[in-house]
Amino acid sequence: MSESDELVIVTGMSGAGKTVAMQSFEDLGYFCVDNMPPELLPKFWELIKETGKIHKVALVIDLRARNFYDEINGVLSELKHNLGIDIRILFLDASNEELVARYKETRRSHPLSRDSRPLDGIRRERELLSGIKTQAQLVVDTSKLSPRQLREEIFHSFQTNEGQYPFHIDVMSFGFKYGLPIDADIVMDVRFLPNPYYVPELRDKTGLDQEVYDYVMDSDKTTEFVNHFEALLQTVIPGYIKEGKTNVVIAIGCTGGQHRSVALARRTGEFLKKDYHVTIAHRDVNRRKETVNRS
Repeated sequence: MSESDELVIVTGMSGAGKTVAMQSFEDLGYFCVDNMPPELLPKFWELIKETGKIHKVALVIDLRARNFYDEINGVLSELKHNLGIDIRILFLDASNEELVARYKETRRSHPLSRDSRPLDGIRRERELLSGIKTQAQLVVDTSKLSPRQLREEIFHSFQTNEGQYPFHIDVMSFGFKYGLPIDADIVMDVRFLPNPYYVPELRDKTGLDQEVYDYVMDSDKTTEFVNHFEALLQTVIPGYIKEGKTNVVIAIGCTGGQHRSVALARRTGEFLKKDYHVTIAHRDVNRRKETVNRS
């Protein structure tokens, strides 16, 4: 395996946010495993090594692995010294008062207090975790953090490319006659723009052809629309990022999804690529029915 191999152990108090943390690591591109028994880690890394494709792994290890406290120190030492893996421990904590409130809100029992008060289990767990907490490279107190704020903390601490937020945009064209995309965050209807369908030499082409693209874009109405739409996106996308979204789908539609929407999706995607990671797709560009298609 390469020198860049990284293992993050996510542990800490039950109810402190390990589920949110694991989702955050998935967004950062880590291969994530929940509740891995410590004694399986060496064999797990052998399998990872055989693939040669996975270099960043995040594991949640907590009270469900009952032998966690006896096994973890020896296993981590073996992985670090014998296999040369960069190991970081993220410990999530919260105040006793906040943890009690969270258990009451979810109506769940603490794993160490099935037949007693949640506070008794929390105190017992805190004692058991004191050793691993002192070894953690990062301790995050989530008492006053929202899930979004916890995600931001993890992104800031573990992102591999400085300043690069794990956020991307999918721009897609579609045809209204085939239905709205169910996963779209922003839907824009461009059926009011000049329609290449009514130009005989352009009818059988698509917005992927330069002639069609130029026809759609060479219009004062299109220019006005593009200016307003791009200004809108410059306003709303930073807001999505601030709220913790990692993906936004922008769907641009015309009647058949072959001419106007394709051209505008191309234009919008190229505009956004200046600042974001963007993919462009055309859902219905090759989907033609036998009936008259007025795209």
